[in-house]
Amino acid sequence: MANALLIDYEFCTGCHACEVACKKHLGLPQGQFGIKLLQDGPRELPGGGWEYNYLPMPTSLCDMCAPRIAEGKDAACVHHCPAHAMRFGTVEEIAAAAAEKGRRAMFVPTV
Repeated sequence: MANALLIDYEFCTGCHACEVACKKHLGLPQGQFGIKLLQDGPRELPGGGWEYNYLPMPTSLCDMCAPRIAEGKDAACVHHCPAHAMRFGTVEEIAAAAAEKGRRAMFVPTV
C-alpha cells in the first residue's frame, strides 16, 4: 500500500525542524535536503494586513522514511514537527484527512 505525507500549511511555523530531522535521517551533506522549507512573503494584503507563508516541500531525495516506517516509527519530519503540521499514512488515510483541512498539500511519491 502506498504512503503519503499531509502538510497543513495553516499550522507550519517555519521552524525548519522537518529539514533538520530529515537531513539527519538521510545523512545528507550541506546544501542537500529531503524536505526543504520555502518561504512565501511577506506581502501586503488588499485592505491591510500581511501574509507570510512557510511551505515545507519534499524533494526527490525524500525516501518517505521507509526504514523508520518499517520499524513502526513516524517519518522523521512528522515526529519532529512541533506544530503538528504534518501527518504520515496511507494514501487513503491522508486523502481523507486532507478533505477535512483548509490549506494543505498531499505528497505522494512516484514509484
